[in-house]
Amino acid sequence: MADAAIDPATAPDGSAGRKSRGRGLWPTLAAPGVAWLVALFLVPFCGVLAVAFGRVDPIFGNAVPVWSPLAWQFDSFGSIVERVVSAELGEVFVRTFFYVVAALAISFVIGFPVAYYVARLSGRWRGLLLALLLAPFWISYLMRMLAWVNLLQSDGYVNDVIAAVGLDRVDWLGGRAVTVVLGLVYGYVPFLVLPLFAALDRIDPRVLEASHDLGMGRLATFLRVTLPMARQGMLAAAVLTALPMTGDYYTSDLLSGSPRTSMIGNQIEFYLFRGSQKAAGASLVLILSALLVVFMSTYLRSVSRAAANPQ
Repeated sequence: MADAAIDPATAPDGSAGRKSRGRGLWPTLAAPGVAWLVALFLVPFCGVLAVAFGRVDPIFGNAVPVWSPLAWQFDSFGSIVERVVSAELGEVFVRTFFYVVAALAISFVIGFPVAYYVARLSGRWRGLLLALLLAPFWISYLMRMLAWVNLLQSDGYVNDVIAAVGLDRVDWLGGRAVTVVLGLVYGYVPFLVLPLFAALDRIDPRVLEASHDLGMGRLATFLRVTLPMARQGMLAAAVLTALPMTGDYYTSDLLSGSPRTSMIGNQIEFYLFRGSQKAAGASLVLILSALLVVFMSTYLRSVSRAAANPQ
């Protein structure tokens, strides 16, 4: 007589019960994070949509949010898009793009050697150097920018050094693009170093040793082995650094305050908090978000391709 089939629901080892509890455990653990995202991202973003596609009070000129998508109006948003395409706001977007690209390039020049040294060559100093890399995150970004202002003002240490070597003092805070770019580098380079460190630290030393054993020198190993294996980490570092840079407005305000160096974040801040055109500020938020979504999608596609075709 054949053995009777055992019902998993009545299995003596209780595996079915454990699976049932497991299915309920993970949604429970995810619930606080989902609630956080809904309360602090989804609801505010719906508010931005309601303002951008809402209407304007005919008497006071204030933006009136419209929460129902069926009643949204797109005239104001369309006019903002036209201004972005035109020279009026398009110049600000182009300026922001070049500032971010320049700051990102300088950050890589500074951050990659630091991350490589800490990950591959630091030895017993590794723990101390990691602590120093994390130290900027314990200090407010605003405080660090104010310290940068003190260094660059007319009687600051930077100008004191310039005057000591016989050169004229420089008005660093008078609307110079180079000051804003260096401020972005100073503020956001820690966001780039840590992902780079993680990517370089994951490289198996035996792979590098095999490259040397096959006759490749240090430079060839770095170019043909280390860089390709760290490519995803470099892309992640670029994304984590470029995204906050693009929406930054404190840096330009504190280090310049001039319309010549205004970034898209400054325009959004002006329309939302200083001007009366709230709908214009909300529309700029949506346009900037759409551009950043394209950037993030490119990164995610790259990650998916790398996962499907591992090296």
